[in-house]
Amino acid sequence: MARTSSRPKNVDEYLEDVTPGERRVLERLRRTIRKACPKAEEVISYGMPAYKYHGMLAWFTAHENHCGLYVRPGSIKALEKELEPYRSSKSTIRFTVEKPLPDKLVTKIIKESARANTEREKEKKNAKKTTSQ
Repeated sequence: MARTSSRPKNVDEYLEDVTPGERRVLERLRRTIRKACPKAEEVISYGMPAYKYHGMLAWFTAHENHCGLYVRPGSIKALEKELEPYRSSKSTIRFTVEKPLPDKLVTKIIKESARANTEREKEKKNAKKTTSQ
């Protein structure tokens, strides 16, 4: 769990301030996200590591008793069955150091979130074209 009161400037700084077990699991999550969506921009948003790709893609953080991966509501609806053991809300995926998210599942989550973001962006562009004509 992040311990300093100052907000991290980047993901490396965030990861310096978590326990070694959390760091190991979150670094693995970070690598998997980057591999699943290499064009995603890594940022800090709401004090957490986050990824942007045609909008916000995902965030992750360490809490006192668990870690969390957060995505936009609705962007992972297709994965509900696979996420059942980890979900605590429609956009929160909880896991622990002892039972991290499987890489394959993270890859599916990120790819689906990227697809949903791209689709949402296309819909916005089409709506603008329609209203401007």
